[in-house]
Amino acid sequence: MDRMASFLRSLAVSSSVAALAGAGALAAKSLQARGEESVRPVLHGGRTPRILVAGGGYIGLYTATTLRKHLGRQDAEIAVVDPRPYMTYQPFLPEAAAGSIEPRHVVTSLRRELKGTSVLTGSITEIRHAERKAVIKPVNDDPAYEVTYDHLVVGLGSVARTLPIPGLAENAIGFKHIEEATALRNRVLNKLAEAASTWDAEKRRRMLTFVFVGGGFAGIEAIGEVEDMARTATKEYDSIDAEDLRFVIVEGAGRILPELGEELGGYAIEQLRERGVEIHLNTFLNSCVDGVVELSTGEKFEADTIVWTAGVKANPVLANTDLPLDARGRVRTNASLQVVNEDGTVVEGAWAAGDNAAVPDLTSSDPAATTAPTAQHAVRQGKQLGENLARVLHGEEPEEYRHENIGTVASLGLYKGVAQIMGVKFRGPLAWFMHRSYHVLAMPSFERKVRILADWTEALFFRRELVSLAALQNPRAAWEAAAASGSKPAAPGVAPAAAGAKIADKSDAAKVAEKK
Repeated sequence: MDRMASFLRSLAVSSSVAALAGAGALAAKSLQARGEESVRPVLHGGRTPRILVAGGGYIGLYTATTLRKHLGRQDAEIAVVDPRPYMTYQPFLPEAAAGSIEPRHVVTSLRRELKGTSVLTGSITEIRHAERKAVIKPVNDDPAYEVTYDHLVVGLGSVARTLPIPGLAENAIGFKHIEEATALRNRVLNKLAEAASTWDAEKRRRMLTFVFVGGGFAGIEAIGEVEDMARTATKEYDSIDAEDLRFVIVEGAGRILPELGEELGGYAIEQLRERGVEIHLNTFLNSCVDGVVELSTGEKFEADTIVWTAGVKANPVLANTDLPLDARGRVRTNASLQVVNEDGTVVEGAWAAGDNAAVPDLTSSDPAATTAPTAQHAVRQGKQLGENLARVLHGEEPEEYRHENIGTVASLGLYKGVAQIMGVKFRGPLAWFMHRSYHVLAMPSFERKVRILADWTEALFFRRELVSLAALQNPRAAWEAAAASGSKPAAPGVAPAAAGAKIADKSDAAKVAEKK
């Protein structure tokens, strides 16, 4: 065991050093390329074109960054609109939920990264592309306003695909944003603390039951990391054993991690079941009213924590636009990421990519296939879209997006993982190493790469941080309680000393009671 632990620590250190060196090389190469680039004239008819980027996720960040690399401020005005002032790197949400990475290191500031670009904090509620207008609703109570543009980039992404299941909206939590990952971490740790402080066996069992609905990457990586954290946390409690925890996966299909194939998916099932995780395949969640979980198999139990990771759908705001959509509510595009009508004609001035776009997959033998909603595609499509829009503004033809998936990686917890790279299958610590190495290199900004590597390096020498900050969900609770406990004003004519005497009398009475 000591040799294995030493090997894993060495492996992790090597990962940190190699990833840091690779990140530095990439950053240097990028800066060199930017310095050598020649700026070509932009065809805009005498007026600076306005580019509106709807969404500040993968598409918004990488498109705006690429555009600004090719276009000076005099060539184009670029504005990015998103309700959050940062971009979230979602593949690291499970590690943020488990405390392996500081939550702030999983996000990238849009304003810091997008120099020379306007960042508007708000939500796009309507797009009238025929008029080249979009409606933006600020995050506060200010009234909505309109903005005009010449070119539109639609990168509104996706939202959780919820179903009309009784109790789901009231009792479950999603897993798409850093706020949700942080809330899940605090909830799990807080439930352990509550369970250790109750004598009620039924309440205790309910508090220590955690249900994850969905067996894709988000659900499996989340339960793998969070279960690992919770198991470690039980060592700090005398009254809770790891066997007291109940983690449950509910998946409607017959396997998990379908992108990795049956062999690696089966291996993941074996690994999770060895850790005591219950996996219900070909099973659906029928109800969770008041935390009472009812499965399609007829099984019923109670759980205080229900996490919904059962897929995504295109942002529903797209229905409030005049852009052509497919049957799944996604914006229709061609392989060049230009928005097209059903007959294939290009909608001038409109571009789309990412989860909210039906981008043809040129690497598939199926002519109707579209690219999967993954971070791997979104990052590359964002860069390609920026390149293509810059080409059009320079009077050139756009290029088609084509990317063949070279591999897939997934974490199942600390030192555990599965991966398939160019058809070769990996499992265990090596797959976990590949998972971390790939994603830290894909993380936007050199600064964030270094911060994440520092988090991992610190974890080699210090124990996992297991403090719950559940009070963050309601930061005013303590203040409101203090304000409510304030003494009422004394009645007219009553001296303050009298009030003090009453308090002293109560204290004396308490002492007498204790003596008796």
